[in-house]
Order: sequence, then C-alpha cells, then structure tokens
Amino acid sequence: MTLRALWVLRNVDRILCEDTRITGRLLARFGIDTPLDSYHDHNADRVRPAVLEALRRGERLALVSDAGTPLVSDPGFKLVSAALAEDLPVTAAPGPSAAMTALILSGLPPDVFLFAGFLPSRAASRRRALGDWAGLAATLVFFEGPSRLAGSLADMADTLGDRQAAVARELTKRHEEIRRGRLSELAAHYRLAGAPRGEAVVVVGPPEAQPAVSEAEVDDRLCALLAAHSLRDAVARLAGETGLARRPLYERALKLQRGEEKAE
Repeated sequence: MTLRALWVLRNVDRILCEDTRITGRLLARFGIDTPLDSYHDHNADRVRPAVLEALRRGERLALVSDAGTPLVSDPGFKLVSAALAEDLPVTAAPGPSAAMTALILSGLPPDVFLFAGFLPSRAASRRRALGDWAGLAATLVFFEGPSRLAGSLADMADTLGDRQAAVARELTKRHEEIRRGRLSELAAHYRLAGAPRGEAVVVVGPPEAQPAVSEAEVDDRLCALLAAHSLRDAVARLAGETGLARRPLYERALKLQRGEEKAE
C-alpha cells in the first residue's frame, strides 16, 4: 500500500470495488470510512452508466480490484475506456502488479517481454495461442488458474519448447512461492502435487539459441510433427524449438504436405 493510494481512498466520494467485504477489510486496516459500491463482471454493464453520470456531476470515484492492479485482467477496462471517451479525467495510484513482480523474481530476461493475461481454457485454443508467440524473441508472462496450471505448463513445453520458466504464487504475501525450472519439470511438479491454492503467474523465457539445423533435418522434423499435428501447430512447434522463422517453415511444410521431394 502506498501513501498516495491511502490519500486517494480517503479523499474520494466513493470507492468502486469487486467485493465490498474484501475492500472493507483493507479500509478497516487503515481506518478509512469512504463509502463502498460494487463494480464487477456481473453488474458492470448495468452499473457503468450510473458511474459515468456521477463522474459527469463531478464526483470523485476510485476503482479498486480484489488483487493485483485494476484493469490488468479485471473488469475496470470498459469503465476507464468509457470515461476517457467522454474526456472525463482519469488517473492511477500505482500499486502491486503480479505480472511485473513475477517477471522481476523469475530470473529470466526482463528487457523484452509480452504480458498475455489468461490463456484460453480449452487445450486446443490454448495451444493455438501459444503457437502465435512461439517464435517471439521475448519473455512471456501469463496468468493461470490453479486447476489448469499443470496442463498449461505441459502445453507450453510442447508448443514453445522446453524453455526455462518460473511459476510465482502468493506474491508479496506470507506464503510467497517462486518455483523455477524447465517447463516440463514444472508441469510434472504440479501434476504430482495437485492444483495449488490461488492463481499463479507463469513466466517463460525467450527461445534459446539452437545449433544450426540442415534442410534435411528440418524436413524430417516437419514430417514427424505433421504426422501428429495440424500444419499450423507443427510449424509453431518447430519454430519454437529451433528459432527458425515461421514463414519459410510454413512454405516448406506446405510443400511436404503436397508430396514434393524432401531435401537430400
């Protein structure tokens, strides 16, 4: 909690929050008695017009999330976008960010990174999304729920290659946990240990430098992948494993599918 955030919460007219019980405990801890109103996924469409009208009247409102940073994978984005569209003043009182904290603690390169939020819940859609980022020269940061963590880590290892990664939980809290290792190792750990408590942040390192691969080896590996996966997934997997550009791999895979000669 920052001094600026405490000042804001004490001096606004109302506080919008996901769960008044959770935010109420926070305010009680600091002796703040500002009125609370609910604003969450299930009532946002109904409540948003009244909130915007209050802002037009000059009311000062604060938006608080249950955990992490408002607007980062929570329902505040549409409200802020609507306020900005009407030129209503919006500012931020920065606080803890799970994505940034996990990136810092992961030990993985932080200079270029992509924050992708939550992956799709269905395995096929999840692998397609991962395939889009397989060749990106950046550290990848995801949120994931406890019940899907082991499966997502296994899909990451399969689609991105067995990269260095970290799983961060309970950040800045008493039971903070950072587990580092290869994606396959982390997947095996959570498969055996079971779903952890609470949501996790998964940080995946960028593609690792690979030795040069001959055209014949590329063809062999593409053929093996095409036998088990769609063309798109096969290309994404090989791009992630080798660091080779996806477009030439895609063109080569098409030729192989059409039965053209493999490289000798």
